[in-house]
Amino acid sequence: MLRRGLIVAGLWGLATAALAQPATLRLGTTPEGGGFAPYTVALVETLRPVDRDLVLRTVETSGSTDNVRRLHAGSIDIGLVSGEVYSESETTAPGRLKVVSAMYYTPGMFAVLANSRHRTIADLRGQPIVWQPRGTGSAVQARYVMDGLGLDMDRDFVPIYPTGFTAGPPLVFEGKAAALWASGLRLPSFVRIAQHPIGVRFIVPDASEIARIHARHPFLVPLTVAPGTYPGQTAPIVTVGSLSFIVARADLDAGPVRRLAAALHKAEPLRLKPTYLAQTTAANTLAGVRAADDLHPGVRAYFREAGIGR
Repeated sequence: MLRRGLIVAGLWGLATAALAQPATLRLGTTPEGGGFAPYTVALVETLRPVDRDLVLRTVETSGSTDNVRRLHAGSIDIGLVSGEVYSESETTAPGRLKVVSAMYYTPGMFAVLANSRHRTIADLRGQPIVWQPRGTGSAVQARYVMDGLGLDMDRDFVPIYPTGFTAGPPLVFEGKAAALWASGLRLPSFVRIAQHPIGVRFIVPDASEIARIHARHPFLVPLTVAPGTYPGQTAPIVTVGSLSFIVARADLDAGPVRRLAAALHKAEPLRLKPTYLAQTTAANTLAGVRAADDLHPGVRAYFREAGIGR
């Protein structure tokens, strides 16, 4: 018994010493103005006091697709990735990326000025549409949503792919684009259009279109944008979207990832936690993966220790 106690104490001492060591994770984010930008700030600022020796060093990238590419190349350790892009990575390189945590559900919508004559997706056919920069989560999601409706975003519309997220709203204001598509939580580009003197109106799939999209692409699920998410928005908006993730390379050392999982879990009940992190929970993470093997080994280790998912 004494020997067993000494062994347990020794292991606990090693674990405590490991936690005391500084750890840095390179975090792939998004371009300026991207939907993940506010989340990045909320994540870093919230976790800093939870584990002061765990450093998330942000790396500005071109978005979800670029983050996957950089993860495979090893130039970042963890990255913010939309559900659509993560699903694609599982098709092309299954098992090479693992989920660290759910981020939040990303509803997709079109935004038009409130005085626009366009009111449905059918109305927008043949019109110039800002789809956001190529390879970003918003642009990839748009491809899947349009495909679910039997549409092609390049052939059935006049596509505009700006080099940055901030270019979209001015194109709508100047009448060079009929609408802007984006996905995420309180997107800066949507806020900017909503703050225009004319105001904003959102165009989303109707109930039958949502059913068609979900039937073709089950990872796109019905989502509701709560009233007040955008200036002047007084009613809920029902649309489709997916769950975005923080992901890591499968071969990334489990220690820092376990530590990140622990910090995220400790941050869940914080009273002053930013709204952007409200859906970043262990429960959503487990619900968002198909099997426990989709989780990074460091996350699985922490969940076992904390009794999560039993």
